[in-house]
Amino acid sequence: MSFLGLENKTILVMGVANRKSVAWFAAKTLESEGAKVVYSVRSEARRETTGKLLRDKPVYICDVENVDEISRLAEDVSRDHGTIHGIVHSIAFANYADGFKPFHETKREDYLQATAISSFSLVEVANAFKPHLDERASVVAISISSLTIAAENYGYMSPIKAALDSSIRYLAKSFSADTQVRFNTVNPGTLKTSASAGIPGYLESYLYSEKLTFRKRSLDTQEVANAVVFLLSDRSSGMNGNGLVLDAGMGINYFDGEVVKLAMRMEEKKG
Repeated sequence: MSFLGLENKTILVMGVANRKSVAWFAAKTLESEGAKVVYSVRSEARRETTGKLLRDKPVYICDVENVDEISRLAEDVSRDHGTIHGIVHSIAFANYADGFKPFHETKREDYLQATAISSFSLVEVANAFKPHLDERASVVAISISSLTIAAENYGYMSPIKAALDSSIRYLAKSFSADTQVRFNTVNPGTLKTSASAGIPGYLESYLYSEKLTFRKRSLDTQEVANAVVFLLSDRSSGMNGNGLVLDAGMGINYFDGEVVKLAMRMEEKKG
C-alpha cells in the first residue's frame, strides 16, 4: 500500500476538458496511486473531444446547469461503481462572448449562470451524492489563490470563486451532522491551462505573478494535482472546510525587490 492509501478507492473527477486540465492531471495521478477514476464531462461533444484521453475509461455526461442531470449522474455512477470515496469538482464557466467589461457592467444572466455552474453546482452535486458517499469520503473543489484581491481581468469570476470557498465551509459543517465526509478547496495561483487562456489579459498577469513568486516560476499543473490527491486521501484527515493555497509565495511577496525596481523604471520612463 502506498503512503496515500488510495488503492481501489473510487473517485469521481468532474471537469476534464483537455490534457492541460487540472482535472486531467489529478485523474492521472489518482490512477497512478491505484484509484479507480470515474469521469464526468458536460456534454456529448466534450466526450468526443476528450475521446483520446478518456478512451476505455468510464465517462458520464452531466451538464451541471441541469439539476436532473446531476441527480441522474449520482444514480448512474453509484449503480455502476458502488460506494464513492471522493469527488473532484473542477468546473468553471464565464461568458466573455461580448468581450471583457468593467465589473459594474456585469450582466445579471451572466453572473447567475457562472454562479450556478462554478459554485452552486458543488452544493447540488454534494446533495445528490450524499447517500452514495463513503463515511470518510473527501470532496475537493478547484478555486483560486487570489480571493481577496480585486484582479481586474478576472472580472466577476473572482467573487464567484469566493462563493465557492464559502460553500465548502458550509458543506463541511452541514455534512458533519451525520457523516465524516470532508470538503476542501485547492487554491492555486496562475496556471497555464486552456481555460485561463480565454481570460482577457491573462498572459500579462501570468508573467507578472510569476515574478512575484519566491522561486520566479509559476505553478505547474502537476503541483496542483498533487495537492488535490493529498486532500482526497486519509493523510489529510485533519483538514476540513479549508482552502489549501498553492502560489509559490506570490501572495506574500508584493514588495519583491526586482518587481519594485521594474515598476520604478517604468515610472521614470513615463516622466
